Amino acid sequence: MNTMTTVSEVLNELKLRGYTVDFNLDDNCLVCHSNSLKIHPQDFVVDKHYRFEGMSDPSDEAIVYAISSPKHNIKGVLVNGYGISSDNMADDLIKALNETPPVKHLEQASDSTPTKSNEATPLRPEGERELDAPMVTMDLNSLKAQIKEEASYKNGDRNAITIFKTEGMRIVLIALHKGAEMKTHTAPGVISVQVLEGHITFTTEQKTAVRSAGQMLALHAGIAHKVFASEESLFLLTISSRVEKK
Repeated sequence: MNTMTTVSEVLNELKLRGYTVDFNLDDNCLVCHSNSLKIHPQDFVVDKHYRFEGMSDPSDEAIVYAISSPKHNIKGVLVNGYGISSDNMADDLIKALNETPPVKHLEQASDSTPTKSNEATPLRPEGERELDAPMVTMDLNSLKAQIKEEASYKNGDRNAITIFKTEGMRIVLIALHKGAEMKTHTAPGVISVQVLEGHITFTTEQKTAVRSAGQMLALHAGIAHKVFASEESLFLLTISSRVEKK
C-alpha cells in the first residue's frame, strides 16, 4: 500500500481491497446500517488498523479499522476516535477492537509480557516505535530533533508524537511554533505539562500560568484549558486516566 496521509485516502485504498461496508458501533456489536446486520465480537476480526495523530489536541485522534467477518462473508471499515471508551460498550466488543497480536518481545524479558509498538502511520511510515513494554526508554534529544523535521511542523504550526501509551497513561511530545494556540479543550484524565523548550501560556477559566523551560504544571480531569506559545516551544504532556478494576 502506498503511503497515505489522510483518513479518506486510507478508506479509498481499503475499498479497493474489498472493505466496502461502513460499520458503526453499538453497545455490544458492530452494525451495518445498509442491511441492519449486527455482527458480534466472536464473529469478526480486525485485519489491520491505521492511526492518525491529532495536531490541535493530542486526544483528537482517529483510528480506521479494516474488519472482516468470515461468518457473514463481509468486509468493511470502522472509523472511530483513537482509544475505545468503555462507557457504553460491552467488554467483549472493546477487547475485540483493541486486541492486536504482539509486534515483538523484549529480547531478554523474564516473562512473556508482550511489547506493543505503533504501526506505521501516514505521518510516520517507518513505524515500529516502541510504545508499551515492561520498560520503555525514550531519547528526548532524538525525539526533539525528529518532531521539528517532520512535514507537520515544517508546513504547519505544530506537531505531536505519542512516545508512551499504556492502559491508564499516555505521554505525548508536542512542538508549537511561535504564535500557535491549542484551542480550548478538555482531557479525560489528570494531566501534567513539562516545558522542555520555549515559553507557553496555559489558561483555564479560573487561572493563567506562564511556564518556560524547566517548569511544569498539573491539571485535574475535565477542566477546559488552552495553550498558547509565545515563542518556539516543546513540552511533554502526560495524560492519566482511571483504570477500572475487573
